[in-house]
Amino acid sequence: MTEPRVMIVTGGSRGIGAATARLAGRRGYDVCVNYLGNAEGADAVVREIEAAGGRAIAVQGDVAREDDVERLFETVDRELGTLSALINNAGLTGQASRLDAAEAETLKRVLEVNVLGVLLCSRAAVRRMSSKHGGKGGGIVNISSVAASLGMAGDYIWYATTKGAIDSLTIGLANEVAGEGIRVNAVAPGLIVTDIHIGAGDPTRPERIGPTVPMGRCGQPEEIAEPILWLLSDAASYTTGATLRVGGGR
Repeated sequence: MTEPRVMIVTGGSRGIGAATARLAGRRGYDVCVNYLGNAEGADAVVREIEAAGGRAIAVQGDVAREDDVERLFETVDRELGTLSALINNAGLTGQASRLDAAEAETLKRVLEVNVLGVLLCSRAAVRRMSSKHGGKGGGIVNISSVAASLGMAGDYIWYATTKGAIDSLTIGLANEVAGEGIRVNAVAPGLIVTDIHIGAGDPTRPERIGPTVPMGRCGQPEEIAEPILWLLSDAASYTTGATLRVGGGR
């Protein structure tokens, strides 16, 4: 019997994370839907995966907390089995503003979730996947953003800064574990229709900025999920350290 492929999607209760979890379930992965506070959304994703014949669990945890991350991965070890894929999707922007108007707590929280959280989750994944640790290999896909190269002046340059860090992490970690059976890549979405804009205090941003995108529209979460699953597939077997820009030309 073939051993099941097991995936963790951080921030999987909505948006890109939820779309990725649902698609992974359809592609044969057993999926852990991690969430911070949206238990209802996470449970709904789990039910959708199960209704389609897949296997899934929801696990609460703050990726910026080491103890929560360890509990998340240990739960997956126990309930789903050997980890083969990690999607570092959890992230936030904080309230949009100029830097000189931003609260220090906003800067700290965005850095903790978007950078420290990815480092902690990636460390836990490598400890399980790496042949150096007796693992069978696997794949990590980080969610970056076109913001890393746009800078996002006047909106949230701290968020753009964290995504620049993710691009650096992707290259460095990919090289570090390339000989240990792990491929590490990133997807950099452009303007996608998700709830992240509500968290930034700008819920109409997609409708306002969408027409300025070269393709003339915003993207949908499912249009990011597909590249994520491709990067984990055998079709991308020689791809590591790459950041795939999926932004409609932006």
